[in-house]
Amino acid sequence: MNIALIVGLCVILLGLIVGYNIMAQQRQRVESSKRQEMAKYIAVIDATEELIGNAHNLPYSGSLLICLNQKILDALKTMHEIDKSDRSLPTRIADVQQQVNQINQTYQNKESTSFRVPDSDREAISMLKLVKRLRAVIKAEHTKGRMQTQAFVAENSRLEQMQMKINIENVLKRVNDAKIKGQMGTAQQLLKKALDVVSAKNDPYCQSAKENLSAMLEDVNTALNKTAAAQQPKKEGDELDELFAPKKKW
Repeated sequence: MNIALIVGLCVILLGLIVGYNIMAQQRQRVESSKRQEMAKYIAVIDATEELIGNAHNLPYSGSLLICLNQKILDALKTMHEIDKSDRSLPTRIADVQQQVNQINQTYQNKESTSFRVPDSDREAISMLKLVKRLRAVIKAEHTKGRMQTQAFVAENSRLEQMQMKINIENVLKRVNDAKIKGQMGTAQQLLKKALDVVSAKNDPYCQSAKENLSAMLEDVNTALNKTAAAQQPKKEGDELDELFAPKKKW
């Protein structure tokens, strides 16, 4: 009887141990999943805050700033639903919500900064990468239903035009640098490529850029023609005329 009791108790104890281990493993899986989810939203917030931090490098519209801050706000709210024990989240949520409200009032009809021509090819590439990331964000937010179609279309068009402006303004800088160095052939090639790009667009900026580029190309072509004419070898008759021409009196 004692042996049966001992065996029974051992079985019960073993069952409790197994049950505890299963519950502990399940709890660990839940905690691990929660940490992964939290890490994912923290990465989203960090990346979005980095984009907002570049608002002094490119003109950000009010619509774009609201979209980015709303993305952070949605991520914080989801994190709060996942982990109610984090007491810092409600405060952060309130702060970002206040930021969204302030942007609504401040940036309705103005941008964060004025457009600045890139100083170098490297800076132009950096600016273009930033615009590309911004376009990807607003597209994703629109797909998720967090950005209205009208606002998305307007902002996407604005960013697309900004890409064009960065490219063209950088080309103009390179053309001027080439002209200063006397590299008229390089300037001509750059202008032709830029004209091909703007000719495919009909917006006011591209139309204005097309006129400016065409005028610059005409000047470069004139300079190249003059150089080519000056470098042509003289004919034998011209040399004889020059030889027997009356001498000038000084």
